[in-house]
Amino acid sequence: MGELIPGDDGNLVEEVGSWATTKHEYLRRYIDISRGVRQRFIGPRNAGASYIDLFSGPGRAKIRNGEFIEGSCVAAWEMSRRGGSPFSQVIIADSDPERLDLAERRLLQAGAPVKAHLGKAADTAKVIAMGLNPYGLHFAFIDPFNLAAFDFEVMKAFAGFQRIDTIVHVSKMDLQRNLGFNVKAQQDAFEIFAPGWRKVVDLSQPQAGIRRGVFEHWRDLVAGAGIAPSANMKLITGSKGQHLYWLLLAAKHELAHKFWNEASSDGQGSLF
Repeated sequence: MGELIPGDDGNLVEEVGSWATTKHEYLRRYIDISRGVRQRFIGPRNAGASYIDLFSGPGRAKIRNGEFIEGSCVAAWEMSRRGGSPFSQVIIADSDPERLDLAERRLLQAGAPVKAHLGKAADTAKVIAMGLNPYGLHFAFIDPFNLAAFDFEVMKAFAGFQRIDTIVHVSKMDLQRNLGFNVKAQQDAFEIFAPGWRKVVDLSQPQAGIRRGVFEHWRDLVAGAGIAPSANMKLITGSKGQHLYWLLLAAKHELAHKFWNEASSDGQGSLF
């Protein structure tokens, strides 16, 4: 999590790196491209279209040494509204009550039909899933602040829905940084992210192979839950070109993957 600092709207904001703007651009593109499908689900006689953000943060941020920007949940709502297909409900969650309260207030000020849930993502995902219309169209943005926060229980919670598209942030930096620590000390950050990885990954191979194996095991787990992870992954880099994380889509329908290919059409990031 970034530090909370005074914002330009009289409330606290989170300090973030410059790469946040790139991440939000892909989010906006996908929401805009999918607006026609979403339109068919909104309205009083339809099943609804939900936006879900399990790591909402405060709803507004400041780029280090730069500008103020909307947080992901506010950016998503505003994009859907501007496109003429506003989400029927905006469901946010965060483990920090102050950040959650800030995000909820900002969304309410923006006119969003917001519901807020306090808690860890693995817990709030299950609560949120219980309240979703099984016939609705749902879109989840899963943007954890580190790999250990991305519990695989999140993916399992939403796997039963036929129409849910998920854009996922997977920390490449954490995979690389934590590798030796996890292999030697049997720590559980990888186990939270990709349960059972030690049983399927050869730990005697070079570290690049282990990293690839852990990530491919996670992809296999997602596919085994009935959700297809996209082959097209966006590699997000830092200001000095360092590899930070991937963005990818996990969805059941081919049309969602077509939308993602279009939204992320400016190239594909390398795996390792």
